[in-house]
Amino acid sequence: IFKMEAIGKSLKEALKSAQCEDRLTVGVYESAKIMNDDPDSVSFCILATDEEWECDIALQIHFTLIQSFCFDNDISIVRVNDMQRLAEIVGDKTGQFEDAHCCLITNPADGSWEDAALEKLHLFCEESRSLNDWVPEITLLER
Repeated sequence: IFKMEAIGKSLKEALKSAQCEDRLTVGVYESAKIMNDDPDSVSFCILATDEEWECDIALQIHFTLIQSFCFDNDISIVRVNDMQRLAEIVGDKTGQFEDAHCCLITNPADGSWEDAALEKLHLFCEESRSLNDWVPEITLLER
């Protein structure tokens, strides 16, 4: 069983390293475009929502489509319940991102890559799926 704190930390590390290596896509539409154009390049998907967006029907439809795409393509997928915190991690200097509802981490082009944090996240997702938790929720801790 994974400790939530450690998983949150792994998620943050994976996002940061993907961002440094230009393997991070932020935004529902941007993510959908990559999934459509090059589904094999996608390694990991993060969906983020919070109370403010719970009732946004269009967003929920996007989430449903993204989730089923991930299931169909064996892409690990998690939810975070604090979009603002996710935006701070993946955002620009001001921590602003209009649409941090969906983030994708893609595989590096050359295929050479060992990301311990991402590996941990894949194992966490695998274990969650074995418990029928298909889109496990991860809590991102404050800095």
